[in-house]
Amino acid sequence: GAAQLNSIEFSGTGKWYQFGQAPAPDMPWPQFDANTYTATIDYGAPAARVQMTRKQTIGPGRARPGPVEQRPDQYVSGMTAWNLAAPAGAAPNAAPAAQPQPAAVEERVMEIWTTPHGFLKAAAANNATSTPSEGGSEVTFTAGKNKYTGTINAQNEVTRVQTWIDNPVLGDTEVLFTYSDYKDFDGVRFPSRIVRVQGEHPVLDLTIASVKANPSASISAPSGASAAPAPVAVTAEKLADGVYYMKGGTHHSVAIDQKDHIVVVEGPQNEARSAAVIAKVKETIPNKPIKYLVNSHVHFDHSGGLRTYVAEGATVVTHEMNRPYYEKAWAAPRTIRQDRLAGAPRTVTFETFTDKHVLGDGQRQIEVHRIAGSGHNDAYAMVYLPAERILIQVDAYAPLAPNAAPPTAVNPFTVNLLENVDRLKLPVRTIAALHGPGVATIDDLRAAAQPPKAVSQ
Repeated sequence: GAAQLNSIEFSGTGKWYQFGQAPAPDMPWPQFDANTYTATIDYGAPAARVQMTRKQTIGPGRARPGPVEQRPDQYVSGMTAWNLAAPAGAAPNAAPAAQPQPAAVEERVMEIWTTPHGFLKAAAANNATSTPSEGGSEVTFTAGKNKYTGTINAQNEVTRVQTWIDNPVLGDTEVLFTYSDYKDFDGVRFPSRIVRVQGEHPVLDLTIASVKANPSASISAPSGASAAPAPVAVTAEKLADGVYYMKGGTHHSVAIDQKDHIVVVEGPQNEARSAAVIAKVKETIPNKPIKYLVNSHVHFDHSGGLRTYVAEGATVVTHEMNRPYYEKAWAAPRTIRQDRLAGAPRTVTFETFTDKHVLGDGQRQIEVHRIAGSGHNDAYAMVYLPAERILIQVDAYAPLAPNAAPPTAVNPFTVNLLENVDRLKLPVRTIAALHGPGVATIDDLRAAAQPPKAVSQ
């Protein structure tokens, strides 16, 4: 029935897993309960909308912020992808605003052509080859940058679709969909179970409850969305002599001027971000090489730019648990997008630690400490500059933006960060948070670690 199906909508419940955010390098992606999940797809455009209501499952013995219900609304239309989300600090029922996400385009288009009917349509349109396999056939084709391989059983049901996408940490990343327990949903044969595995761990596990054939699916990009990625902007803010806060977007770094080299703390997001930071660092601290890149933890939004620093010749300083993960991930092929390190390979140098590591040049000392006991990540670091009394950290504490609504509960990551500062007896004065609007003080951290005061009605 694929030829007669121009659009489809399917809904269900199950589990959603946060890709790239494992609480330890050897653990699966953290689990969320998906209480609602609805996908609407227009195969002709192509375009899609995915609406979800999800809440994180808190693992035993792992202190995390109380699970908050999230309602992401994700779109793609042609070569433009965007999300809808309420503006920061808005009331719970505020109207959503368009937020362009051009980096998600290829993955979201891939999600259209890996649905059972989408796979058949794309195979027919892209000169697919078919070879017999046990109990059915294997079908292969290429669309855009993606190669797709699927299995069709003797009942003409698509049971498995495999493809690959680019990821800054993992390189060519397998995405594997399995479809099972096909049923008749109002005249449409569709799987009642969908499982998606990405980066060797599940990212989706759905039980389908309803399917609609040829629903109205008019999905067009709003005026605020753009197919072109926004230019990467980096500014350098002086925190102390030779210490610079490299700000921009949602993720920041810190550059530290040593006698004959530079130390950069954090290489987040992707190569574009790291290349822009490196250029700004060289402009701010000229004529010195970047010798060290200090990595806070393995979460992909904080490790996606590390390979760019390796290509620059930097040694990666990270917790000892992270090294085997990076070595395996960085050995993977990068045929979909060749980054700088793949284009000019060089040996990766690591300096690892268990609890503490010191970088020095005879003048300035840089201490790298493990953040022990955090529910966020088990191989997690912060950086302290004793002479300047500056603490550099990410994810454990982010100062509030101006006019942001105060939190309704204390964040256990923030409490844990303060416990580590006090345990190590670090006389912190300034906190350079690598998320958020800017620096904070130790008094700000202590206030944030206290339960919010009740507001009288």
